[in-house]
Amino acid sequence: MKTDLTDTTASKINKALVKARRAIGTPAVGMVLTLVIVTDEENAYDALKAANDASREHPSRTLVVIKRVSRGPRDRTKSRLDAEVRVGADAGAGETVVLRLYGEVADHAQSVVLPLLLPDAPVVVWWPVTAPLDPARDPLGALAQRRVTDSYSAEKPIDELRARADNYEPGDTDLAWTRITPWRSMLAAALDQVDCEVISAEVHGEQYNPSVELLAMWLADRLHVHVRRGVSAGPGLNEVRMLTSTGPIRLYRPSGGLALLTLEDQPDRAVALKRRETSELLAEELRRLDPDDTYASALRFGVDRLGGSAGSALPGGTTSETTPASASSSASSSAGSAASPGGAGSALSTGSASSSAADASRADTASTAASGSAFASSSASTSASASPALPALAAGGDGEGEGEGERPTPAQMPPVKKAAS
Repeated sequence: MKTDLTDTTASKINKALVKARRAIGTPAVGMVLTLVIVTDEENAYDALKAANDASREHPSRTLVVIKRVSRGPRDRTKSRLDAEVRVGADAGAGETVVLRLYGEVADHAQSVVLPLLLPDAPVVVWWPVTAPLDPARDPLGALAQRRVTDSYSAEKPIDELRARADNYEPGDTDLAWTRITPWRSMLAAALDQVDCEVISAEVHGEQYNPSVELLAMWLADRLHVHVRRGVSAGPGLNEVRMLTSTGPIRLYRPSGGLALLTLEDQPDRAVALKRRETSELLAEELRRLDPDDTYASALRFGVDRLGGSAGSALPGGTTSETTPASASSSASSSAGSAASPGGAGSALSTGSASSSAADASRADTASTAASGSAFASSSASTSASASPALPALAAGGDGEGEGEGERPTPAQMPPVKKAAS
């Protein structure tokens, strides 16, 4: 059931909601939260469809805030609020109010939204596109316990990640982070199957996909190892390689549906790692409304502390290229300074990693570097022989393209320490 209200007020909208519920025979309110979607007219349909699908798991009152820009100077001085009230089958498992704000009222959207919030229920604000630099200090964001953004929709995703790190407040989250939840679970489970020390890692994916950076920062932050970010043809996140004391671990997804997990001395296995829809990502974020400390720690690690691989995006839009010599150098350097003793899967799960092996190795740098280099070359050949059927990395993932600038390689970087909270 739909009800259109022109030049209305929040009081009239509330009355229309009560009347609509009675008309369809459901006067009771059984919703668990208020979801506020701040978007534009172009993206409103897709955002509302995703919210309706997510509401079947989390019944909610959805308020869609659309700020309409008036064309003429006279129209900008006239304030008007139009609303569309939807209940029943047109609103998923909850109820929906589409708010279109004109004129000066568009600058005070919080005054329109506040009377429409469900009493004694949590509030979540979602910006599908064009999120504010500081969501917690945004007038609408200040009303919410949880603020959801999506750095993938930003024009410059890397700059967006830096802005999120600079302005992070408990309750902030990013759908680019939610996209890598299956990857994080699979990698933690893989490391729990073997007793090993992780020496270094590489993460490969599309150039302008911030989920790749977030996964790399998470690995570096949890395992205290140097992680390189590589560029591939996609789609999305493609591959994670980890060099360990017992052999290489590889999780490879060529097509965005089925992935291949390779462990030393174990048969290769196919695992499900499908690319999820926005409604599934949103439903996952609505399951927990407390601060995500793991996301905060990975975000604060800093995208600029990642090692550059072939074709990696630099802040200025250029690319860097790592030669095979520097790649082996980085492996040998991190072999002595970044390994954490045993229980690597637990470190990924709990965030606790010991640095005693790194401290011991600094006392004998020359011998460690030599043994680390030999191990890196032997494990590379082992990986090649252990999985001959693995597809090669997509074009552009390992050495195509020439760069104008260089990001520091892991060999040139100081030992990685836990990011300050």
